[in-house]
Amino acid sequence: MSEIKLTQLSHGAGCGCKIAPAVLETILASSSMQPNYPNLLVGNSSKDDAAVYDLGNGTALISTTDFFVPIVDDPFQFGRIAAANAISDVYAMGGKPIMALAILGWPVDKLAPEIAKEVIEGGRSMCLEAGIPLAGGHSVDTTEPIFGLSVNGLVDIAHLKQNNTAKQNDVLFLTKPLGVGILSTAQKRGLLSETDIAILIHQLNQLNKVGEALGKINGVHAMTDVTGFGLIGHLMEMAEGSGLGARIDYSKIKIIEPSKEYLKQRIVPDATYRNWNAYSSQVSFEKGVDVMQAFSVLPDPQTNGGILIAVDPSAINEVQQVFADFGLADFTEPIGTLTQVNEKRITVAL
Repeated sequence: MSEIKLTQLSHGAGCGCKIAPAVLETILASSSMQPNYPNLLVGNSSKDDAAVYDLGNGTALISTTDFFVPIVDDPFQFGRIAAANAISDVYAMGGKPIMALAILGWPVDKLAPEIAKEVIEGGRSMCLEAGIPLAGGHSVDTTEPIFGLSVNGLVDIAHLKQNNTAKQNDVLFLTKPLGVGILSTAQKRGLLSETDIAILIHQLNQLNKVGEALGKINGVHAMTDVTGFGLIGHLMEMAEGSGLGARIDYSKIKIIEPSKEYLKQRIVPDATYRNWNAYSSQVSFEKGVDVMQAFSVLPDPQTNGGILIAVDPSAINEVQQVFADFGLADFTEPIGTLTQVNEKRITVAL
């Protein structure tokens, strides 16, 4: 089992295997009339992290599904990372996860069931860390290993956060560094050092529990987690959905240190190009920005990435205190602001 390299059995890596934004738009487009569901607070009409249903008692049910192909070779860690990534959708809505179901696709002719057991055990251990049961699930025989969760959570409706409710002059924060896609691509090519594998796994194992606490702050206007479409894609969804533009300070965005060395070797995920092609027409760069480096980082597909938060300037201190309480003191510096819409939706400044 120790010689099995799960990443060699998959065409992508983690959230980097997401369907391209333009293709997804075609898939989700519908010309049929949909009935009105008054209790459905968040559904297909927005590009949010989860669906939300009003339970009629001041609280709402958050429901999400997330799964992907391996991003690391270790089966147990694959299970943990996929689980953390799925649970993050609930935290990104300001909610508290309460229960999960497993989603497993397994190539039974290529991989022993004992390896799948390790994946499930990894998912179960992350659910335990989040304080929820892994209460069941479903499995199918597939050509590639796939794992993820369907997760339910609860939120007081007053604390519900969406990705399209930001306001002009809101300040932007991001709770994790970028670079996961670069490191996972280096691993898939057999170039990632053992030290850097440990750094990658540590980053991917971090639950976004801070989202639940941030949801209770009135001055937090919008949140979303940064995953397969990269920072640029998820910021675009937030700005566009809110009818705003955005200005980000590239120098303030944290990048996983080893990923910089792999960038020098031109190790860039295919999904980075896909994301860039989808969003670059709406991005401008101010003088002094290294456009090629920004291209390699801003659309880098993240798995279990950080939470992107739009905060009223009056609530900055409150948000920074929550960051400190959750061990996120390194991320208390804003990375940008929400603005009125200019010729380009997003401006990247130095």
